[in-house]
Amino acid sequence: MSQEKPLILIANDDSIYSKGIRVLTEIMSEMGEVVVVAPDTHQSGMGHAITLGAPLRVSQTKDFGPNILSYKCSGTPADCVKFGKHHILKGRKIDLVVSGINHGSNASISVLYSGTMSAAIEAAMEGIPAIGFSLCEYGSDADFSHCHDYVIKIAQKVLAHGLPKGLTLNVNFPAKSEVPIKGIKVAKQADAVYREYFEERKDPYNQPYYWMDGDLHNEDVNNGTDLDALAENYVSIVPIKYDMTDYAELAVMQSWDL
Repeated sequence: MSQEKPLILIANDDSIYSKGIRVLTEIMSEMGEVVVVAPDTHQSGMGHAITLGAPLRVSQTKDFGPNILSYKCSGTPADCVKFGKHHILKGRKIDLVVSGINHGSNASISVLYSGTMSAAIEAAMEGIPAIGFSLCEYGSDADFSHCHDYVIKIAQKVLAHGLPKGLTLNVNFPAKSEVPIKGIKVAKQADAVYREYFEERKDPYNQPYYWMDGDLHNEDVNNGTDLDALAENYVSIVPIKYDMTDYAELAVMQSWDL
């Protein structure tokens, strides 16, 4: 790392008003120059959506104090990273993008739905080292105090050594408990799946509407996964890539007589 302060862009999906992004901004401010670009409304579950059919509205805020340049954006988490890089910080080299700290786990299959992780993946697509941080606690007033040292340690490692092209880190923290975190485990993504159901309700006009809920079903246990690590009270790190090509199957299919 150079003697100059690294430039760090922060985004999330829980909105600029969430506790998690405030905690992450405070931590990152200890390490470098921080710029925040985050959605002005809750964007959980948006995945890698971008805004194409409507204008983006972006305005500067003072929510993080006088020393932090921050903006709220009407778009998605991926929009925020795009706008931050190509407009707000145009012409400047961003050393690191961090997203979060998300209120709720983004382990296992959740990475595909997560706006938090899509912000980090968008940065990786732009060639910027990126990390998505999530806490396995959904409460709006969740306790993030045990995350501080691990966020610093992981971010410092990435700033010092970089990440391979196209790679980003999916980091999940266990919820705060009386038991101290045991450490960090680098793991694979658990092969788990959500089983959804739809509860039918009636609006004041007696018209039906539906509320989706579901449970995570995981049979991929004791196999070195992120869910295993979290269950054992470790911080989990999964290195992920946006290239979804199955190269082993690609080699097989190239031999097909088509």
